[in-house]
Amino acid sequence: MNLKQQREAALKAAREIAERVKAEGRAFTDEEQTEVDGHLAKADELEKQIKAAEKSDALMARVAGLVPAGKGADEDEDEPAGSLGEHFVKSVGQAGLERVKTISGATVAAPEWSPPAKANTDTHTIPSSVGNFLTTFDRTVVRGLRRPVVSDVFGTGTLGAGSNAVTYLVEGAVEGAFATVAEGGAKPQIHFADPTTRTDALKKIAAFLKNSDEMYEDAEFLVSEINQRGLYLLALAEENQLLNGAGTGSTVEGLLNRTGIQTESAADNTDNADALFRAITKVQTATGLSADALIINPADYQNLRLATDANGQYFGGGFFAGQYGNGSLDWQPPVWGLRTIVSPAVAAKTAVVGAFGTAATVYRKGGVRVESTNSHDDDFTNNLITTRIEERVALAVRIPAAFVKVTLSDTAPA
Repeated sequence: MNLKQQREAALKAAREIAERVKAEGRAFTDEEQTEVDGHLAKADELEKQIKAAEKSDALMARVAGLVPAGKGADEDEDEPAGSLGEHFVKSVGQAGLERVKTISGATVAAPEWSPPAKANTDTHTIPSSVGNFLTTFDRTVVRGLRRPVVSDVFGTGTLGAGSNAVTYLVEGAVEGAFATVAEGGAKPQIHFADPTTRTDALKKIAAFLKNSDEMYEDAEFLVSEINQRGLYLLALAEENQLLNGAGTGSTVEGLLNRTGIQTESAADNTDNADALFRAITKVQTATGLSADALIINPADYQNLRLATDANGQYFGGGFFAGQYGNGSLDWQPPVWGLRTIVSPAVAAKTAVVGAFGTAATVYRKGGVRVESTNSHDDDFTNNLITTRIEERVALAVRIPAAFVKVTLSDTAPA
């Protein structure tokens, strides 16, 4: 179903419940109220997506010269763009994109070509082999898998104007404990050790790319380049910093380099799954919080996913269905019910279990910035445009003990 059909289905489901309650002459039960609220919330979210999609389509049509540059009867130029790429195109405006035109013409036979390899110091240009022929150029970009990243599971926050760091308190240890006492007896004293004050400064993660003027004529490609590839690569760089950053110079001090996180180890390769569960228990025992996510290397996840019982059945379900043909197949099911991020950012034989959403926060100031200019270096004389993509982030780990670094094993039992 498309977005509009999904919205109508959600509204229909809510109406059916309301009509049933009305026909029976009673009030909503708690379960019915929750269900109706869920349908309405889904409908509202789908409505937002529909409006964003319609606005995006209208913007791209305008950029491509299919709609006049003047403001339409129902167009609000002050509305924010639906994405960073659209925001850039909107900011540049029609005057800045006056060279944009639809690439079309008679299609003739042309030999196959392969895009030339590019170094990271090269400029993005239209391959010369394409320009030698009068042809319609297919602008479809075949994109690789965009997997979830570690920053998806951390709590998030923003810093206000004038701030370039975040200061917070790291919880101290508890001394003493509650106990039963006799009538008139002395009560035990407990003491909360003084919390530690910590400050984490914002660190910048950035890169730039160069495009020729001719490449900029394809506005759709530019939007895709910024939204899909540049931002995803930025997210991967951020992920590595949040986990492994050394905390020196311009680097973030990553989670695995923080003092106070717990550790757990597997005895052998048959103990890996149990070690992960023991880590879940350690989080709850030490902090009272519940673990909500697991970060694991693809090779280690593969070992878990392909593990079989004595009958050769996959614990995580076979390649056609669940265990013993029961249930549906999930190619990457969560481990122990935790949200599982399979990422090479964590080293092989290492996994991280933790209460990511509660015990740590990723702070960003100003969000991701995308800026372009043709005044950098010799861009103007060479008809080039430089685009930089950057963000400033800080990681606050308030309860280090809510995270467990798990060492996995590939050694068979003795």
